[in-house]
Amino acid sequence: MNICVRRATHADLDRVAPLFDAYRQFYAQPADPKAAHDWLHERLSRRESVILLAERDGHAVGFTQLYPMFSSVRMARIWILNDLFVDAAARRAGAARALLDAAADFARDDEAAGLMLETARDNAAARALYLAAGWQEDASQWYSRPVTPQAMPR
Repeated sequence: MNICVRRATHADLDRVAPLFDAYRQFYAQPADPKAAHDWLHERLSRRESVILLAERDGHAVGFTQLYPMFSSVRMARIWILNDLFVDAAARRAGAARALLDAAADFARDDEAAGLMLETARDNAAARALYLAAGWQEDASQWYSRPVTPQAMPR
């Protein structure tokens, strides 16, 4: 029962979209299989993201989605590992680690300056996985500002 990770294509959307929808539900979003499919289709069509698909025995069991960012100082691309999800029935079988390793290989092959992700400080399981996979935590602080007109301070 080996885990195989490969880059997903449009032909894989019907296999990745249910995982993406489950990922969104994990983060308390309502189920919306059509919107999940459409979102991924648009990202791939516009070449705005790279999706890596984990398969076990021919079944899709997990995915990660990477988005590009650029460093002006380094004059290089940096990839953001934005989404990582493994189906509950396939957890603890190495799929998440295989996805992390495949993302690192992808970024290295792309000659990117780095690969970044962000997770909550209280997500102990994910943090342990990332550290075991060679990721490093730092103490930097990220700030965000709402950009919708209703949320913008006057």
